[in-house]
Amino acid sequence: MKYENVKDFLKQQINSGAIKPGGKLPSIRELSEQWECSKNTVIRAIDELEKEHLIYSVPKSGYYVIVRSSQSEDRSEGRIDFAAAAPDTGVIPYEEIQHGLNRAIQLYGDRLFTYGDPLGFPSLREAISRHLVASQIFAGPERICVVSGAQQALHLLASMPFPNGKSAILVEQPCYAGMLNLLSLLGVTAIGISRTESGVDLDELERHFRNNSIKFFYTVPRYHNPMGTSLSRREKEAIAAMAEKYDVYIVEDDYLADLETDSKSDPIYSYDHSGHVIYIRSFSKIMLPGLRLGVAVLPEAFITLFRKYKSSSDLSTAALSQAALEIHLDSGLFQRHAAMMKDRYSIRMKALQEACSTYLNEGFRLSQSTGGIFAQLELPSHLPAEELAAALRQKDVYVFPTMHCYLPSVESANSLRLSIIRTNEQEIADGIRIIRQTADELTSPRKINKFNRSAITWI
Repeated sequence: MKYENVKDFLKQQINSGAIKPGGKLPSIRELSEQWECSKNTVIRAIDELEKEHLIYSVPKSGYYVIVRSSQSEDRSEGRIDFAAAAPDTGVIPYEEIQHGLNRAIQLYGDRLFTYGDPLGFPSLREAISRHLVASQIFAGPERICVVSGAQQALHLLASMPFPNGKSAILVEQPCYAGMLNLLSLLGVTAIGISRTESGVDLDELERHFRNNSIKFFYTVPRYHNPMGTSLSRREKEAIAAMAEKYDVYIVEDDYLADLETDSKSDPIYSYDHSGHVIYIRSFSKIMLPGLRLGVAVLPEAFITLFRKYKSSSDLSTAALSQAALEIHLDSGLFQRHAAMMKDRYSIRMKALQEACSTYLNEGFRLSQSTGGIFAQLELPSHLPAEELAAALRQKDVYVFPTMHCYLPSVESANSLRLSIIRTNEQEIADGIRIIRQTADELTSPRKINKFNRSAITWI
């Protein structure tokens, strides 16, 4: 068909470098004249290339080739990275971001180079308020605080006193390693509650809420880090109800909400009727990792104190980053890129499930994650995760042992967190095959362990 000829031609131009990464495609009119076909035929060809994530659109500008980095300093040739948690630099739409930054300078001028409101640009908070509605988060801009990444919100909340006058923080086990590091550095009392693939034991959670002085319960209900699984609606409703009953706050880290594939999956916040849920959202995992932007939706009772702690931390979040995000949200660029990444990551997660089913025997078990970027691989008991990780590192395959996701007082699972955020389908298949091969080498009766067991710093 004619559109396939146009598509193949453009694809050849991209792959050969005739149209360079970041370069602009000929206009629809130019291609229509060149191929003597209708504009609809060209549009269909371009739509196909967008679905293959080879190009992206910039409204009122045209179509551009996605920048792909094969030998950047953070993605070496031949390296298979299952440990990364930041987006692949090769799929970040630099032209779009540059367009947004340039537009931000034009629109905001001097506002970008002065101190602003610690809670963020009023106009950005309004844009975020509108954006959150799609996730069943209904909050006016006066309750929204823009933060320098979700990590800053967690740090401020762990540091400041809460209205309930309580002091301990309850965390899931396993838990996001960055949160555990933060609590350790602050010297905060942390208590663990088991989180499994089937969720949280609600009876145990209620005992903690009733018997311990819990300031807040930190949870990642959607696409958990490191397991990749999500809580059910029943669990979310029960957690919100218990928070009200026992005057315990919930800090809901919804860092991957923009990648949700189930339109009926709502956050705990949507079931909160008493103002006990603090909702945190990140924009870094989708499109803008280096701009360090997140948002906290606060109960009214927190706003004044949070503002004081926020201003003592950084006075205000970087103005240029805020302006760029506002432009991306209002123009729909952020939403379109999020939709593209959602499709991309869904394909990769399916590839991970299939590769593990193909190459790993019954001694291994991968968590059944249906989306997001993480899954947890349980290992046979005779194969220590740290030893396997060290051996894989020598083969340029990087994984993240989940022992770093547990409190020191809690026995950790013998497992690895696998991330698909910086891999493609072929790398996933090759990486899982290498994991199996290396595991066989380590557990061979004739094997002599010569691997370097020097200390490794995990991020």
